[in-house]
Amino acid sequence: MKNIPNHIALIPDGNRRWAKKNHLPSIIGHTKGSQALEKILDKALELKIPYFTFWGSSLDNITNRSKKEVNYLFDIFEKQFKKLSQDKRIHKNNVKVRVIGKWKEYFPEKTKQAINEAIEKTKNHDKYNLTFLMAYNGTDEMIDCIKNLKNKAIDEGTIKNNLWTKELPAVDLMIRTGCENDPHLSAGFMMWDIAYSQLSFSKSFFPSFSSKEFEEIIKDYSKKQRRKGA
Repeated sequence: MKNIPNHIALIPDGNRRWAKKNHLPSIIGHTKGSQALEKILDKALELKIPYFTFWGSSLDNITNRSKKEVNYLFDIFEKQFKKLSQDKRIHKNNVKVRVIGKWKEYFPEKTKQAINEAIEKTKNHDKYNLTFLMAYNGTDEMIDCIKNLKNKAIDEGTIKNNLWTKELPAVDLMIRTGCENDPHLSAGFMMWDIAYSQLSFSKSFFPSFSSKEFEEIIKDYSKKQRRKGA
C-alpha cells in the first residue's frame, strides 16, 4: 500500500456502550476493548505504520467514574503493559513505547511500575513508535505548554517543543470509534498535532472495531490527496 500515514492516532470509544448493548457489565467491555487493541497493533505493525498513538484513558475516565470501574481499568493497564514488556513482536520490530499524560499523578504504584518497565525495556528501540495517552487531557497539555512559554519568543517550533507530544510528528490520520450519528472530539485531544489531520469516524464500538476495518480506513486515506490548506 502506497501513501500510508506516518502517524495514526486512535480514540477507542464505545467499550461501555458495547457492554450495555450485549447486556454485560461495563468492565467486560473494557476487557474486550483491550483484546481489540492487540489486533489493531498487529495490523499497524503489518502495515509498517511508523507512529501509532492510542488514547488509553482520559483524565475524566480516571477521576469521574466509579472506584470499582477505575480499579478494574488499572488492573487492565497493568496486565497490558506487563505483556508489552515481554512481547516478542515489540522487541523484534524495535517498537519504542511512550506514555504521555498525568498517569504518574493518578495511577497506583503497581500500574506505574508496569508502565515504567515497558518504557525502560523499549527505550533504545528506534524503528516504530507506540504511544499511549494515559490520564490525558489535551487542554491540560496546552495549559502546561503555555506556562512553559513564559518569557520565550513564541513561534510554531517553540510551541511544539513545549508540548507533551514534542517527540511525536503531526498526526496524519485520526480515527475515532463508536460515533454513530455523533462524530466528535473530546477534551482537546492532541489539538496542536491534529491541525491538518484526516478524520475518520467509525460507527463500530471499539470492542467490535476489527483490524480489517482499520486497514480499510488506511486504504481510504491512501487514496486521498492531503492539501493542508493549499
